[in-house]
Amino acid sequence: QVQLVESGGGLVQAGGSLRLSCAASGSTFTFYAMAWYRQGPGRRRELVARITSGGTTNYADSVKGRFTISRDNAKNTVYLQMNSLKPEDTAVYYCNVPRSHLGFPDYWGQGTQVTVSS
Repeated sequence: QVQLVESGGGLVQAGGSLRLSCAASGSTFTFYAMAWYRQGPGRRRELVARITSGGTTNYADSVKGRFTISRDNAKNTVYLQMNSLKPEDTAVYYCNVPRSHLGFPDYWGQGTQVTVSS
């Protein structure tokens, strides 16, 4: 059974940093892209950052220059380093393995709360 387990969320002041981790188990994701999404209060879930199996990254405009996605294939783990956090970054952050392009449902983690105080 595939599981994605996020960790590293918490409460931080504006301008601070957090590092989220997502550990995948039950399968190997070396050949999959992995991504982080977030859903803020009263907002739709949105893509934050994505990294391909080869390490190519892309980011939402709102986080470019502040967030960095990376992966460690040996550990089956993807990270999201978040710097210069803003109150509008407050959200539940979800780890994602996209598979819909393959005709299968995506894998999702349970989410980790990030709260940025002003």
